[in-house]
Amino acid sequence: MSDYVIPAPEVATIPVSGGGEFPVRRVYCIGRNYAAHSIEMGDDPDRDPPFFFQKNPNNLDASGEFPYPAKSDDVHFEIEMAVALKTGGTNIPVDTALDHVYGYAPCLDMTRRDLQSAAKKKGRPWEIGKAFERSGPIGPLQTVEEVGHPDQGRVELLVNGEVRQEGDLNQMIWKVPEMISYLSDYFELAPGDVIMSGTPAGVGPIVKGDTMVVNIAGINSLTVKVT
Repeated sequence: MSDYVIPAPEVATIPVSGGGEFPVRRVYCIGRNYAAHSIEMGDDPDRDPPFFFQKNPNNLDASGEFPYPAKSDDVHFEIEMAVALKTGGTNIPVDTALDHVYGYAPCLDMTRRDLQSAAKKKGRPWEIGKAFERSGPIGPLQTVEEVGHPDQGRVELLVNGEVRQEGDLNQMIWKVPEMISYLSDYFELAPGDVIMSGTPAGVGPIVKGDTMVVNIAGINSLTVKVT
């Protein structure tokens, strides 16, 4: 029997292709990691140091449904590839960073764009626009043994059958090993950490009733219904 004074929160998990659950410790999201998306958001795509924000572990949701959130009239999709870590540490070299990866999954960084934009104008944190309930629809993880380390190939998001975002994994400004290494200089990474690796150009709004399909070369697709 524990000494907890309230019921302990459930551990957030991601299903694994083939069985089992991956427990989530932290979720790091890189901002503006594709040049074209950086331009469409009004930024310079030069290779400045990367920046990250966080979602909460229980924001990741594998139900296949995305409930349209409250307090927003402008919710946007952002297609991403999630990178799940099996080991961690600090000051991880780029050339060994991929040794820490457990697997990969398709996901979405759903964003209350109106709330994020208002926060940005006042220099405030983004959590109100990024870290709300079920804001990270995600598919089952596939292990490195199953899919290798995807680093090139088409990335696309369809809404109701129409391509709305497209790009290539090789267009990332900061590649997966570099993201892991950079984060480990500032945080102690650990098993269960998830990195959302950025989105290509074409982000845009969704409405209730829409169906989003995430296709990333080399890994399984993800279908999400807006409810």
